[in-house]
Amino acid sequence: MRIGIVSTWFERGAAYVSRQYRDLLRRQDNEVFIYARGGERYAIGDPEWDTPDVTWGAAAPVKVVTPIHKREFLRWIADNRLDTVLFNEQWWLPPVVWAREAGCKTIGYVDYYTERTVERFAAYDGLICNTRRHHSVFSWHPSCLYLPWGTDVSLFRPLEDGVRSEKGPVFFLSAGLNPARKGADLALRAFARLTGEAFFVLHIQSGAFDTIPDVRSLADELVQQGRLKIYDQEVPAPGLYHLGDVYVYPSRLDGIGLTQAEALACGLPLIVPDNPPMNEFITPESGLAVPVDRLWARWDGYYWPQCLASVDGLQVAMQAFVDDFASLAQRQRQARAYAEEHLDWYKNGAGLNDWLASLKSHEIPAGMLRDIRREERKAPASNCALLKRSTTLSRLLKLKRNK
Repeated sequence: MRIGIVSTWFERGAAYVSRQYRDLLRRQDNEVFIYARGGERYAIGDPEWDTPDVTWGAAAPVKVVTPIHKREFLRWIADNRLDTVLFNEQWWLPPVVWAREAGCKTIGYVDYYTERTVERFAAYDGLICNTRRHHSVFSWHPSCLYLPWGTDVSLFRPLEDGVRSEKGPVFFLSAGLNPARKGADLALRAFARLTGEAFFVLHIQSGAFDTIPDVRSLADELVQQGRLKIYDQEVPAPGLYHLGDVYVYPSRLDGIGLTQAEALACGLPLIVPDNPPMNEFITPESGLAVPVDRLWARWDGYYWPQCLASVDGLQVAMQAFVDDFASLAQRQRQARAYAEEHLDWYKNGAGLNDWLASLKSHEIPAGMLRDIRREERKAPASNCALLKRSTTLSRLLKLKRNK
């Protein structure tokens, strides 16, 4: 098959998801091409992302979420002779209709949805859900695949056996651009209460600590004590998991929780809220789930509520690893074994090719199709020229050609 993937394409969780699908589909003898949606960040010149299979999308002439330039998008489909298009987090649905009209089967990767948008996923010929929670919402779709999430266990693996320090466990959290949503403030508060030797490594992207200002003074104090190290920089896969022993991830809200699979593959047992999808990764071998104090709706109406992990519960779980430090190396081996058994992405996705090959196209409900076409007609114009690439993209491509 000749498959296109529409996605963000730079150092970001959604792009890592798309890249895993690209690599999986290529292993199954498909030709795969990437359409990097315009209007966001471009990774042109970055060897991790700027590869021959990538088309850098121009900024679209419409001001919507996940915009796509129609004429360029259809040229991409035609030039690459695509028969299937996988959309990763495509909020604006006219491109799904364009792809269908160009003769492609369309797949929706399920991540973001509200109560009002669930039914709109009927616009796709097929859906892929990587968590049981997502699948529970979309099982009504005639072609909805539950494909358990995983990771590349050969890339994400322990760099050495044993714990990082002889004195006590090193707790680790990779919080990316959003330490607030990933619960870094909760983890630091719980960590500060621990008794005995323990250390914490927090990996965030530059400037991201500003989202958790309430624990700035606490973090400064822990740094001065030599108990906390903060890395605020981008680090490509396999990241900095090798700096930790236990992965503490009190996320308030997640679509999948990508870093949990990565951490387990690197031999780090988990501490997470007892709430899906985080607790979908938890067994006695893989880690601990802590109580949730509160659930509440997010401001944008996302289908699932946010959760607030109990700081007391986090403290108890973390203290257990401090008190039983002698068994931590064994717990790490169990975490790695769990990942090898349950989180090998290429094993989990072994049936994807057959599912795609058997997928049938179906009619979009007439009322929904009218609504999508109306959205296309009424989409507000953006500031970019209608049929020209954005200035930023033009400049980047020119620099690339001149290298």
